[in-house]
Amino acid sequence: MRLSTRNQLDGTVTQVTRGEAMAVVRVRLAGGDEITSSITRDAADDLGLADGKPVKVLIKSTEVSLGVE
Repeated sequence: MRLSTRNQLDGTVTQVTRGEAMAVVRVRLAGGDEITSSITRDAADDLGLADGKPVKVLIKSTEVSLGVE
């Protein structure tokens, strides 16, 4: 599948926490960093997300916020 999203990062699922309607998915990227995604529980189930599953993280955003102290 080809996608127009430019920010595509390879990773591996490290944790899936399923709630009633949403799932929080933690992904370890190839360089060791981790990223968290909140998706619907149905989407997590449809994708068969589980610990150890390889995934491609797609990031498309109109805003990126940063904070410092």
